[in-house]
Amino acid sequence: MVIVSYNVNGIRAALRKDLLRWLQQANADVVCLQEIKATPEQFDEKVFHEIGYKYCYWYPAEKKGYSGVAILSKIEPDAVTYGTGIPYMDKEGRNLRADFGDVSVMSLYLPSGTNDARLSFKFTYMDDFYTYMQNLLKERNKMVVCGDYNICHEPIDIHDPVRLKRVSGFLPEEREWLSKFIAGGFIDSFRHIHPEKEQYSWWSYRANARERNKGWRLDYHMVSEALKSAISRAVILQEAYHSDHCPVMLELKA
Repeated sequence: MVIVSYNVNGIRAALRKDLLRWLQQANADVVCLQEIKATPEQFDEKVFHEIGYKYCYWYPAEKKGYSGVAILSKIEPDAVTYGTGIPYMDKEGRNLRADFGDVSVMSLYLPSGTNDARLSFKFTYMDDFYTYMQNLLKERNKMVVCGDYNICHEPIDIHDPVRLKRVSGFLPEEREWLSKFIAGGFIDSFRHIHPEKEQYSWWSYRANARERNKGWRLDYHMVSEALKSAISRAVILQEAYHSDHCPVMLELKA
């Protein structure tokens, strides 16, 4: 199974930037999208069917033009779960899970801490999500949690770790939470394959950050320990330019 995760920063904007052609070339089995910023009524889902993604699941936020996640699949899932069942989390459309046999794939969009109120919300969300995932792992131990975590884990994951250590996304408390999440039964698949590679998945639109490679690695495929032996490839696809993020890819062998 090949899984791509991509924060598209607006599905409609990404489609105007030729996202469909890129998806066709990437040819993943499952695509997890984050920050779709639209409801299914606002675009033509059939364009995804035409390139092989017959099974499309959309989970927009209640607030228009904000957040939202999706899963596109060439394989029909056995079950799809919208949200976590925790109302304050689910109103923002940040968690969507598809089960394929004994393997579950989740599209996740963790909040960003853009101000004090949202940072507090982010910490609450992270704590509740950790508890939710620990309970879910007891039922579904083969999990891939794909998406934008809005956290750089280690200094290697951010272009200027000393200067940015007091910025949300690289705060000590956020990094500690991500360490706890991994210790709770997950593997950072990219770092598992590439322990010393400096590569990023998000760049600010300001100051030519992408051209200068002043980036952050915010996007992950976190793979549960039960699937560790199946991890065969993990790649950051920096050649894709449809968003301020780029896609990340995971390949699992049978």
